[in-house]
Amino acid sequence: MINVTIIEDDEDIRKSLAILVNGTAGFECINCYSDCESAIAEIESDPPDVILMDIGLPGMSGIEGMRIIKNKLPEIDILILTVHEDNQRVFEALCAGACGYLIKDTQPGKLLDAIQEVRCGGAPMSSKIARMVVNSFKINPHEELTNRETEVLSQLCKGKSYKMIADTLFISEETVRRHIKNIYKKLQVGSKSEAVAKALKERLVST
Repeated sequence: MINVTIIEDDEDIRKSLAILVNGTAGFECINCYSDCESAIAEIESDPPDVILMDIGLPGMSGIEGMRIIKNKLPEIDILILTVHEDNQRVFEALCAGACGYLIKDTQPGKLLDAIQEVRCGGAPMSSKIARMVVNSFKINPHEELTNRETEVLSQLCKGKSYKMIADTLFISEETVRRHIKNIYKKLQVGSKSEAVAKALKERLVST
């Protein structure tokens, strides 16, 4: 039996997903929430195997909620089910710990298959999302970072704030921002989490 929790603010979608899950042998929807705050408050007392989570939620975003949940219960598999298909949200979700990323028009049968797939260690994605991910990792050497940019990136990977980086490297915060803007451009990323993930994956900095 795969126990599923749903975090979705649209009541109709939330109810439809619960009916789909509960109406299929081998699946059970154990909880439904309309926001991350409610889920986070209760999830440790009744943890699921898989969470179906939207990103655009009232209050705390699904991405931030996912970080907190994964920190509390890292063994839970989280499958994003959303309308958002832009690069930044996809990669922020994956960096935050999502096991898969599906669009809400996914057919019911494929959604159930995806839930099973994540429990088997897979990472199901809608075809458009999968192409986006593959294209982002195609061999396309990025412009080489300068020594200073590498130092800034290294500090980012250590979790330091812009002010802490400025103090450590004896430069202004504005200079740090300028370096980070250049780093994002050279690495072809759009956020701190993407930059850190790529730096670690490609061993651009020593840890």
